[in-house]
Amino acid sequence: MRNDMQGFTKTLKIALAGNPNAGKTTLFNALTGAHHKVGNYPGVTVEKREGSVRRGGREYRFVDLPGIYSLTAYSIDEVVARDFILDEAPDLIVDVLDSTNLERNLFLCLQFQELGIPVVGALNMSDEAQAKGIDIDEKALGAVLGLPMAKTVGPKGGGIDRLLDLIDEAAGAGDGADKTIRYGSEVEDRLEPLERLIASDARFASRFPPRWLAVKLLEKDAKAYERLADHPKAAEIGRLAKSSIDWLEKHYAKDAEIVISEQRYGYIHGAVKESVRIVKKPNFSLTESIDKVIMNRFLALPIFVAVLWGVFKLTFALGEYPMAWFESFFGWVSELALAAIPEGFLRSLLVDGIIGGVGGVFSFVPLIVILFFLLSILEDVGYMSRAAFATDKVLHAFGLHGQSVFPMMLGFGCSVPAIMAARTLKSRRDRIVTILVIPFMSCGAKLPVHVLFAAAFFPKRASEMVMLIYAIGVALSLVSAWALRKTALRGDPTPFVMELPPYRAPTLRGVLWHVWEKTWHYVKKAGTVILASAILIWAITSFPVSEPSEAELESLAAAFSAEHPEAAPEELEAYLETAAAEYSLERSAAGSIGKFIEPAFRPLGFDWKIGVASVTGFAAKEVVVSTLGILYRVGTEESEESESLREALQRDSGFTPLIAFVFMLFTLVIPPCFAALATIRSELGWKWLGFAFAFMLGLGWILGFAVFQIGSVLAAS
Repeated sequence: MRNDMQGFTKTLKIALAGNPNAGKTTLFNALTGAHHKVGNYPGVTVEKREGSVRRGGREYRFVDLPGIYSLTAYSIDEVVARDFILDEAPDLIVDVLDSTNLERNLFLCLQFQELGIPVVGALNMSDEAQAKGIDIDEKALGAVLGLPMAKTVGPKGGGIDRLLDLIDEAAGAGDGADKTIRYGSEVEDRLEPLERLIASDARFASRFPPRWLAVKLLEKDAKAYERLADHPKAAEIGRLAKSSIDWLEKHYAKDAEIVISEQRYGYIHGAVKESVRIVKKPNFSLTESIDKVIMNRFLALPIFVAVLWGVFKLTFALGEYPMAWFESFFGWVSELALAAIPEGFLRSLLVDGIIGGVGGVFSFVPLIVILFFLLSILEDVGYMSRAAFATDKVLHAFGLHGQSVFPMMLGFGCSVPAIMAARTLKSRRDRIVTILVIPFMSCGAKLPVHVLFAAAFFPKRASEMVMLIYAIGVALSLVSAWALRKTALRGDPTPFVMELPPYRAPTLRGVLWHVWEKTWHYVKKAGTVILASAILIWAITSFPVSEPSEAELESLAAAFSAEHPEAAPEELEAYLETAAAEYSLERSAAGSIGKFIEPAFRPLGFDWKIGVASVTGFAAKEVVVSTLGILYRVGTEESEESESLREALQRDSGFTPLIAFVFMLFTLVIPPCFAALATIRSELGWKWLGFAFAFMLGLGWILGFAVFQIGSVLAAS
């Protein structure tokens, strides 16, 4: 199943695994630093993180597995973790254990040992255990379990050198198959015949450890029975496993899986009793004291809403000035380009296409940084888990699983990882409902659109307007989930069970790391997808070249002079330049496309420019901003008073506060970017992708139509 460790090479492939909330991510970052990459596991969209570190002429390549509770195939994350270990044959497993909750965490550790791969235990959060009066003798615990243990403190990098030393020793020690636990004579009498029968085929036994597979068969693991199909004696092994299960269930009067679990926990309890001492039991628990308020059944939900409101209010309050600085900077760059480059297509491409398109998106980087910084603090402190419990009853009332709150909250950042995160839900029905409503959560890519229009048309209430859009998105996701549960996806959501981690002080390094990862993703997209889109949009707005004739210009000049008899010659010249630009734009390829689709958007109050921006937004929602920047020719005038996109939108008579709000709403509801749509297809297939696209597009149009028509009637009355 794995390479012989006696013929050890200089590179070690190490699986980093553990329960959720065991501090695995912080330990992974402490081990690998900035030397890691993110991708997906082969054939699935579960995120895969790999990192490497060199030490003493040796390279350690760590693969960060999804956080799981068991190797039994219930959730997709558990299947991914187990399949990686079985199919990719890592040289060693580092099991990250929460030292404050040792017995529960060791349950997974014993399952790793049964795979026959060397295991090293990382007793993480050892500082928190010590503060709680939990004294762990790691050497004694390791001796009982038959594997080396090292105390670590992930956020501070404590114990990393000791952990790497143990990895070297364990890798050179060879196979770990003889260190697995014994389940008692009754269970062992059933396991041994199964082991022998499985091991009778050497080829099969080299791929799957016979003892591990025998245990999984007794646990009635469906995936284990699927793997058994390749064995030449599969039918005989299946019959023996069934008769063994029947005997155990009659003997113990309980399910065979429970029997195995109880034996594991009994062994763990004995190991912990031998090696763990409670020095003192603190009379005061900060976590419990805070949770009496935060988790109060009457206060939990209002506190959650207040926290989110505070996050957005602070984001816009702090981000207002740096965002203005970015806008000024790109305006200055435009002026330099206008002064340095002769008039022509090159200057137009640089100023209108690249600076006007991409620059507008980059202006929102400060808001992205601040928002992710605040959300990362909440996550590291431990509040996000509380938020799940605070919203569980509300979600349950609408037919959503309590655990759906995690992917839904991830949706505030990006729909792609949020959709992937729904894989942790065990029920396929729960996964489908959650994935279908995630796009209604206003992602970071939609934030620039909301901020642009809120600042332009609701300057005194910009943060409240953006918060309102976010709230509408949440409401739509809940109502849609309820409707789906009552129609296409009938059925009750599965119960929500989850542990609450203790409150922890966030580390600056950890928070900055999260912010850097998410911000870099945003910036990288601005420099690739959005840049390419901006150039394409510039091309379709610039070609074919069309200019008004002299007669048409004279007619326009005469009409302007008649309407504004006291206008200065400079005003007439500026008007004619604007009219000529609009003439060319309307007759460009973009204008033709916009005019073609305009009838579909007119009932919502949108003109052809908004239609073009909506269509290009399918590439990435940030492209909506860059498209408008190009369509409104932001920065084309060589002047110290060149207007920003916000000012250009305010100047456009076709835009009103009502139309701006409808457009914000429309952008929120219509289908997400191509990347998110591709992820939905990968997770649910073409049928559900088609349903999701039609549902969101139809709902966005109907909602926009209703709000615009009702708003127009109210405004006229």
